[in-house]
This record gives sequence, C-alpha cells and structure tokens, in this order.
Amino acid sequence: MKQALSLLILFFSISLCAQTKVSGVVVDNFGIAVPYANVMFPGSTEGTITNEEGRFYLESDNTYTTLNISLLGYTTKEIQLDKKVNYGLEIELTEGEELDEVVLYSGKQPKKGNPAIAILKKIWAKKRQNGVYLFDQYKYDKYEKIEFDFNTIDSAFMNKKLFKGMEFIFDEVDTSNVTGKTYLPIFINESLAEVYGDNKLNEKIEKLKANKNSGFSTNQSIIAYVKDLYAEYNIYNNYIKLFNKSFVSPLSKTGVDVYNYVLSDSAFIDNKWCYNIIYYPRRKNEMTFKGNFWVNDTTFAVKDINMQASKSANVNWVKELYIEQEFEVLNDSVFLLKRDYLLSDFSLRKKEESKGLYGKRTTVYDNYVFNEEKAKSFYTKRIDPYNPVVYDRDSTFWEQNRLEKLNDDEKGVYKMLDTLKTVPKFKRLYDLATILVSGYVEFPKINFDYGPIYSSFGFNEAEGVRLRAGGRTYFGPNDPWRIEGYTAYGFRDQKFKYGISAKWLLDRKNRLIVEAGTRRDIEQLGVSLTSTNDVLGRSFASSAIFTAGSNNTLTDINLTTFGVGYEPVKNLRLRTGLTFRTLKSALPDDFNLDYVDPEAPGGIASQTKQFDIKMELDYTPGRKTIGYGVDRNDVNRNYARLFLLYTSGLKGFLESDFNYEKLQFYYRQPFQLGGLGRAITTVEAGKTFGEVPLGLLSPIPGNQTYFSIFNTFPNLNFYEFVTDTYVSGQLEHNFNGRLLARIPFLKKLNLREIVGIRGVWGEISDENIALSAPAGAILRAPTDKVYYEYSFGIANILKIIRIDFNFRGNYFKIPDARKFSVTGNLEFVF
Repeated sequence: MKQALSLLILFFSISLCAQTKVSGVVVDNFGIAVPYANVMFPGSTEGTITNEEGRFYLESDNTYTTLNISLLGYTTKEIQLDKKVNYGLEIELTEGEELDEVVLYSGKQPKKGNPAIAILKKIWAKKRQNGVYLFDQYKYDKYEKIEFDFNTIDSAFMNKKLFKGMEFIFDEVDTSNVTGKTYLPIFINESLAEVYGDNKLNEKIEKLKANKNSGFSTNQSIIAYVKDLYAEYNIYNNYIKLFNKSFVSPLSKTGVDVYNYVLSDSAFIDNKWCYNIIYYPRRKNEMTFKGNFWVNDTTFAVKDINMQASKSANVNWVKELYIEQEFEVLNDSVFLLKRDYLLSDFSLRKKEESKGLYGKRTTVYDNYVFNEEKAKSFYTKRIDPYNPVVYDRDSTFWEQNRLEKLNDDEKGVYKMLDTLKTVPKFKRLYDLATILVSGYVEFPKINFDYGPIYSSFGFNEAEGVRLRAGGRTYFGPNDPWRIEGYTAYGFRDQKFKYGISAKWLLDRKNRLIVEAGTRRDIEQLGVSLTSTNDVLGRSFASSAIFTAGSNNTLTDINLTTFGVGYEPVKNLRLRTGLTFRTLKSALPDDFNLDYVDPEAPGGIASQTKQFDIKMELDYTPGRKTIGYGVDRNDVNRNYARLFLLYTSGLKGFLESDFNYEKLQFYYRQPFQLGGLGRAITTVEAGKTFGEVPLGLLSPIPGNQTYFSIFNTFPNLNFYEFVTDTYVSGQLEHNFNGRLLARIPFLKKLNLREIVGIRGVWGEISDENIALSAPAGAILRAPTDKVYYEYSFGIANILKIIRIDFNFRGNYFKIPDARKFSVTGNLEFVF
C-alpha cells in the first residue's frame, strides 16, 4: 500500500511539471498497427511519429486539449484530451481521401522531384561550412552527464524480496520524457571539460576540469564500458557509430537509398525560417532511424533533429535508442551544437512490457570562443592524466559551473546511492556483479583480490585435470604498484606450477614502469607468431578441455623476465627487457625438443637454455584509456596496433645455448565499413638470423580447439608448419546481418554473416632443419606456395552463439591434414 501510494504521489507531482502527456497505439480498421503515423499537438511544432508497432509517446510543457493523428490515405483523426496525462490510448484510423494539409507519407517515396531530397543535397554541400568548421580555431566548454536507470518500475517490481531493506530507493523513481516509462537511477557520472581545436592543424584536445561519480564510482571497468558505449558522433557524417554498429545517418549521402524523405512543414524557429523533413526507413532490419529534423532555409544547417532507431535493427539487448540534438544560432550564418541527448533502453527482450535498463547521456556545449591560435605543442604535449583537484570539486563549484542544472530527482540520486552503498544486502549484490565483470573476488580488508576465477579449471594431456588458484594486490583501481601470482596443480603429472609478477609505476606522466616475474608451467607454445613477455599470460590452447586430435605438443617452460617500459608520447610504448628460459618437452614420448649438441652426452640435448635481450615498440593510435595506475582499462577497442619486436640471444651468458637475432612485425587494423559492416585484419612478418632449434623457431599458429580464435589457422595442427622466415595475413569481415536481413524467412532471426580468409608463406633453412633432426618430427614450411584457409560463419544465433565453417585451401597431402573444421564461440555483443 505504501509503494502504491508513493507511485500515486509520483505521478501527481509529474503531472504538475509536464502539462500534457499522452501515449498509445495507432491501428487501422482491422486492428493492425499503423507505423510512421504523424502525431501532433495542433497549432504547434511539437509532435512525434509512431514506431514500427504503431506506438507513440508525446510530452509537452504546454497544455493541449486535442491531439491530431494523420497519415496519407487515412482520414485525419482529432482526439480530445480530457486530462493532462493520457496513457494507453488506442486510436483507430480509417481509410479515406488524401487531405490538402501536410501529412506524413507511408511507403516508398520518389527520389526524383522530391523537394526533401533537394534540400538534403544542399545540406551535403554546406556540411563543412557549418558550426566549428567555419573557424580556424575554436574553444568551448562541455558538460556531460551519464546516467543508468532501472526502468518499467511498477508495484510488483518494488515488492520483490530482492529489495527488502532497500525500499527507500523507490523515493527516487522518475518518468522518462521520451518513453513515458518509470525508472530508478542507479548510476550517475558528471564531467566538465574545456575543448580546444584547430581546423588548420587538424588537432583537438580535451582538458578535464571536474569529474563526479556516484553509484559504481570506483569500478573503472564499468565506467570504461559506459564511455565506450557512448562514443561521440557527428550527425553530418555518413554513419553514426553506436554499440560498435554503423547506423546510416539521415543526413548521409547514402541516406536516399535507405530512407524515405518527406518535406512536412516550414516555420520560424528562433527567428529563423526552417523546413521540417520527416524520414523513415525504406526497409526493415537495417541500421536506420526514424524521426524528423528542422533545417535553415539559407545556411542549410540543422537546427533540431531527433532520431529513433528502427526496432527491427540488428542490435542485441537494445529495445529503444533515441537521439536528440539542438543547435543554437550564433549569428545569421553560424549554427553551433548546444545540447545532445541520447537514451538507450537495454533489455533481454524487445517486448514493450519487458523491464530493463536505461542508459542516458546528456551533453551540453557552451561558451564558444573562436580564432584564438595556439602552437601545435599545445595540442601534443603530455598532460598528467590525474589531478586530485579535478575529482574533488565541492558542491559549490558544481552549482556554479554546471551548464545544465540538476533537477530535484537527480539531486536526490547522489544521496540515495551513497546511502545504498551502506546497505549490506546491496553491497553483496554489487560484489557479485563486480566478480562477474572483473573475474576477481575482492577482499578489501587485506587489499587482495582472488582470481581470475575463470582460470580455475583446465585440462591438457600432460597435466590431466588442472586446478589453479591465484590473486593480486589491490588497494584501488589506480595502484602505482601491483603484485600478481598463482599456483596450479596437475593431477596426472602430480606437479605444482607457479607464477609471480610485479609491476611498479615510477613516473605517472610518462608511464615509466619497471616489471619482473618468473613462471614454471606447462604451456602450448606456437599459438601466436608474435609473443610478448607476459609472465602470467596463458594461451587458451594450453588448458582446452576438448581438442581436435591429440594435443601432445606441450612445453615445460621455466621463464624469468625483467623489463622497463616508457611512453614518451601518448600511445607509443617503448620497452627493453631481459628473459631467461629453459624449454623442454612436457611429453617426451610423444613430442620432444631435442637438438644436435656436440658438447652434450650422446651429442643430443633435450633442454634449451636461452638468455635474450628484447626491445619492443608498441604503437596504438586512437587508443583511449581510463585510470592512471600501473594497470589501466581501455575505453575503446577498435584502435589500430603496430608492434615491433627485436630479440637478440647471447650464447654463454648464464649458460645460454644460442647466438641469434630475430626481428618481428605485427600490425592489426579494424575497419568500420559503414553499412557493409566491420572488418579486422592483421599482417605479421618475421625473420630469425642464425641457427636455432625447434623451441626457438616460429611455428605457424594452429588451432586444435573447437573455439574460433582470431589470428590462428583452425585447420592447422600445432607445429604442422615451422618457419624461421614468415609473412602472414588474416582478414575477418562481419556484415552485421546486411545480407541475411533481406531473406524473408531469415530476417527475423537477426543472424549475422561472417567471412574470413587467412594465408601464410614461410621457409626454414636446411641448417635449422638439420639442427632439430633428432626431434623425430618433420619440419616443413609453406614455401612452395602460400598456405591459405577460408571460412564462412553465422553469428548471433540466439543472440550469443557463433559458428564458423573453416575450409583448408591447399597442402592436403600432409599426414593428418584437416581439410574442414567447425569452430564456435559464445559472444555477448551488441
């Protein structure tokens, strides 16, 4: 009763703030939903369009007593609004004559002679002559607020046992002005920054002035994930990237092929004569929006735009997606972005009544200044990523500097969330969520995390069943030093393994890091051409429970490393390291690493001792990170990577066995190809100078697991090809359902097609073959012709399953060659 009374009070208070609210569904004579009908408050520019299910929601601060619903081919209907809040209306349109007034058209619209497209072409011509692009330099203040809320809150939800002892949180329930649904805030983040740009230098920099968190404020992985979801976009670009998908912008040059456009109205907006253009998708299941925008009649700059993603768009877990941007008129020719609002409704199902989570981002821009030139060094110089003052601004500062004031409900969120974190039951739920996301169990009293829990169990032919326990020091997300370690036990070989690693950040600004570690373990080497010195890293193939064929090519490795890393410029990391390894077969009866050694008993050595000096260059342009400690989280994932590795072996030092040099190159580049989907490609090349045994050569990475692992060859067995010189390339392209969405009986499944091709050429010298001849294995390289594979895959099966069908292209006569394989994965992607 108490909760129901709270809801009544809530709705009463909302009705006092917003003068008119209305929602419902529009249907035809047969009760079939009418999509893209025009819903307007008469005599105003306030309106919306029904979605693909005929549903709409409309809200205004003004008071209206009538509502107009119109669509070409139907008789316009006027509905009387007896109350300020009118929810759940069902409005029936009857077929009738076309009307003289402007209405929204249904069906495909012509491209030739369409005045809306004529206006669109002028927008394309002027898009680089609007906003900040008109000036050589610019500066503005940027205020951003990101909020996450539970939605579709009702009395049944509030009475769940889950919330017993936390009922006070429902005092903060609010109603969305976009969907009309109730919601409960659970996370809020505010930031204030100064942005500087130079169009002549093509440089841009953002200086953070203040940041404030509540809710999951200390969990940087969650914050990084949120920021990755809501990357910045430009409506004038051909594609708007959201959730790692490329939506076709309604202002795109390719928009005429995927949208219908209608010139709907014209009116004065802020004393500027503007045209109103309505747009909606030509086809379902594509990455498109519906909505309308107002554009000026002389500058052809957009004044206001709203975009609502098509419900049939192939995006998982997102039920609604709404974008609204407002531009202010600086003078007769300059329109500047003033406010950007994005709302996404995350839910396991897309049914109207299903509960979910709102993600909302509001960005406000103000205090524009132009043509104040600054030196290039201003944009390129390193900035300390952490200033304690930025994260410790008091309430007075925020009250004076927020570009958009918090409403009463938002002010209450901070207090509510801070109180909630003191409730033991909520803390347990939060800890569980943290474990699932990070993979670590936190023990804050001793500053220790146990995990990662997902590595606790494994299996291979040398160890049999393998159990692992480990952990790390953890005082906070920005620790300047960290120690990690683990121990593991194999029940078949009855041996303990271990690893320990330590890192220390000496200089935060230039990322000067000293690290050292040691490990003794069983490892499947040769699953990556360009390996790093990560002491605790472990390939998936080393513990795969099920494998294609016998996985007996395992190595017993004892590794000790020391290194110093330095980042002289952002995203450019230099590292010098020392490593000492001993390598021997973990299953000598099935696989050995013997080599010719005249000084060994019998002239054969079965263990390799090797001391190496390594120098690395790791360049990741476009990479964004969060945090300033020794370990950081990535904010974005689709950045390029260029990696160079030089290795020099020193024979005799610490009884090292070989003199050699190795040079390796790795390049990874993701591509967003607009409506064609996304691709990822890698190129690798390497050469070893000098004579070395099998353990120090470069096996082409096979994959004997049943999992799809990018940058491996799923039809190659481990050590099937071994090289000292190689060039490899791989390409994988995900069409994001563009092709399958056009097949009638498949499009509702939202499947996504993936194609891949990979190839490698390499060689191995006669000297290296002779050196490792006692190993009993035939060492071969793909020298005569490039070895290649190709694959076809279907992803998004039941939203989480991916299956790839992999075909071998040549070298069929090699013993035990696998011509075909099926691999798969569980993928939780949008």
